[in-house]
Amino acid sequence: MSCVLGFDVGSRLIGVAVGNRYTGSARGLAAIAVRDGDPDWSKLDALRKEWLPEALVVGLPLTLDGEEQPASKGARRFADKVSQRYNLPVMLTDERYSSQEAAQRFASARAEGLKKKRDAATIDAEAAAVILERWLASPDTTGH
Repeated sequence: MSCVLGFDVGSRLIGVAVGNRYTGSARGLAAIAVRDGDPDWSKLDALRKEWLPEALVVGLPLTLDGEEQPASKGARRFADKVSQRYNLPVMLTDERYSSQEAAQRFASARAEGLKKKRDAATIDAEAAAVILERWLASPDTTGH
């Protein structure tokens, strides 16, 4: 099994992506709503059941200097919850600039006619794919 799920944790939405350790590729799957600090667990449970990941990767929001910030606590809290809920290894990885890269990818896809304005809701899932691709490409990632 080489499947990994990645997450871009926000206060209102959590972007979810699936990646493959062998190919190093990832793609966005969904943006899951967050209510009262908790994600829509039924949707996350369904994605876990569908993809059967061997590990989970959660983006850790850091400052430009690489320090933790208030949003880092939310990402760590989410990582703890999914680790307990799914009994899978969870890795935290630097997510700096992932949202900007996702927005650039979306803009490029729109310019090429591959995406429409209404697809903007998928930017959170694309950010999760960026986070996951970076993690998959890192030399210290186990399984390479």
